[in-house]
Amino acid sequence: MRNRWLALVAVALGTFMTYLDNNVVNVALPSIQRELHLSISGLEWIASAYILVFAGLLLVGGRLADVVGMRTMFFAGLGIFTAASVAAGLAGSQELLIGARAVQGIGAALLTPTALALLTELFPDPKERGAAVGIWGGVGALALAIGPLTGGYLSQHVSWGWIFLINAPIGLATAVLGAITLPARPDRHTQGSANRSLDLPGLATSAVALFALTYALIEGESRGWTSGVILGSFALAALAAAGFVLVETRTEHPMVDLAFFRLRVFSGGLATMGLWAFGVFGIYFFTAIFLQNVLGFSPTEAGSAFVPMALVMAVMATLAPRLEARFGAGRTVAAGMALMGVAVGLLATVGEGSGYTDLLPWFVMFGVGGGLLVPLNNVVLSALPQARAGIASGMLNVSREVFGLLGITILGAILSNRQNAASGEPLHRFLAGYQFSLVVAAGLVVVGVPIALVALRRITAPQEPAAETTAAGQLQPA
Repeated sequence: MRNRWLALVAVALGTFMTYLDNNVVNVALPSIQRELHLSISGLEWIASAYILVFAGLLLVGGRLADVVGMRTMFFAGLGIFTAASVAAGLAGSQELLIGARAVQGIGAALLTPTALALLTELFPDPKERGAAVGIWGGVGALALAIGPLTGGYLSQHVSWGWIFLINAPIGLATAVLGAITLPARPDRHTQGSANRSLDLPGLATSAVALFALTYALIEGESRGWTSGVILGSFALAALAAAGFVLVETRTEHPMVDLAFFRLRVFSGGLATMGLWAFGVFGIYFFTAIFLQNVLGFSPTEAGSAFVPMALVMAVMATLAPRLEARFGAGRTVAAGMALMGVAVGLLATVGEGSGYTDLLPWFVMFGVGGGLLVPLNNVVLSALPQARAGIASGMLNVSREVFGLLGITILGAILSNRQNAASGEPLHRFLAGYQFSLVVAAGLVVVGVPIALVALRRITAPQEPAAETTAAGQLQPA
């Protein structure tokens, strides 16, 4: 009993590292640029290399967890990520730093889906698993709070290299704790299973599709959305995705059984997670710019501004499983989406001459709503059989990362278009674009309310597709 909860600490710490690295770099980029004399392109790739590789290999990491074993992949991802973090912290050139960031992405892609999937192995009881996922989600929310603050403080008062080097002691502590507490036996649901087939064509086509899509979303603004390389990347992503669907419908042991998408809990849960990520990523990215450019915050102050929001989110994440048990997953998640949508809409009313106290109530509301969405992780994992926990976690993370990038790129395009159409001083034009983009984001987040109410209204025990097929060979929706 005690070992399982200590194992949860190890799993949560592993997740904390990868989430922290997702947002710790942005505030430190000016310091890195000054010290390494980086070009703008190099600076962009320091931030992008990690996200590109991370998002591109998430499904691969989830599948490997199911086939090779969760414990093995957890330590493999942890070791790669920690070693790459040390290399990034000690890098003395643009090329070494970008390369280390890419290797960090490989480690994170192996570690992140495995960490969440391990909770199904450690906590087979649904009630305990719900509490464990709540704690895990709370730790992830803390990473959102600590990331910008840590990046700003270390780059301003110590050295930018320490934003990566701090992962070394965290990684070492996680490895020791995991070695003591994580089950040493092979994963029971992978032994002798037909699902041990790696499905190399599925892995390859999914990786190419995600790499190409992520690259196009990252580079579209700087290269031009109608440029040949961006249009080519979108076309490659579409072709690879079509190839993936074709492979998965014809292979004997597919990486992703497409019949699972007919389960409304699974598909609806992924859609809700995507809309959540669209709002969160967009808000963090553009509000950080708003705080500095419009309200005059320093980098450290801008990072600190998000701490109350993330702390409230962390607390609500631990309470959300109790609310789910009382009101149901659908109502709990829908309430979270509604609160987030309203908070984003009200943030759009804050303008020049405002202070932090004008933002704080809507930040807190946003944090409450974000915390209420934590049960969604457990719902999506539970929608599939335990033998597919790794790939379910991988798809959940893909939904979050890709929709998060869409949030940044689409809202950025809307902001730029509105800004260019407005008149007056540059500050006024930026504010007009920022406020309009928030209104659009609020509307999209609110779309998740009816999706959650319908898709999550009744949760049933997951089964293998073969057990749910009729005589006609068709999967019956849950």
